[in-house]
Amino acid sequence: MSGKRSSERGLSGRLRAFGAFWYDFVIGDDWVVAAGVAAGLLATWGLHSAGVSAWWVLPLLLVVLLPVSLARAISGRGVLSGLPLPLRKPVRRRSPASPHTPPGS
Repeated sequence: MSGKRSSERGLSGRLRAFGAFWYDFVIGDDWVVAAGVAAGLLATWGLHSAGVSAWWVLPLLLVVLLPVSLARAISGRGVLSGLPLPLRKPVRRRSPASPHTPPGS
């Protein structure tokens, strides 16, 4: 019975890690950029469905979102200091369990 229980824990841990990878890959450091890209893709699809040429939406989105992302990453102030955009909290990284030994020692 304990073998089945540990394999279930292993499976749930793997699923959790898989989900965490995709969350970090899609959302990344800045959820505002991820939401903006999703909105831009929806706007492109909507304009295309309406018969409007929509090639310009994503380049325009890049011009808008890049400064927003940089301003938030640098200080949280700057271009959009008046807007209520939350800052990302820094992640505390743990040091490696065993450091690499320098060559020749």
